[in-house]
Amino acid sequence: MPESDPPVRVDENPEKHRYEAYVGDELAGFVTHRSRPGVVVLVHTEVASAFEGRGVGGRLAAAALEDIRARGLKVDPLCPFISHYLDRHPDLSDLVADEESFPGA
Repeated sequence: MPESDPPVRVDENPEKHRYEAYVGDELAGFVTHRSRPGVVVLVHTEVASAFEGRGVGGRLAAAALEDIRARGLKVDPLCPFISHYLDRHPDLSDLVADEESFPGA
């Protein structure tokens, strides 16, 4: 497999409140999250410098959003990376929580 397309495994780590991306056994990146009733707030995405530019962040975002959809939840994309990912994938727009889901709305 080319270096730009590493096999990535994504697991949720509920103890650390994040989804983690692994290439082999190495932690390549993560996206931290918080929960509100019916909504997962994606707070921050980080990819290790050794894996930047290799598609890890995109696969991490895709897997996290797929898991959120499978759980019947909505997402509040507080993280700029996730927000940009959603902008580039309009087919996922139904996952974004509406304004009534936000505190103070």
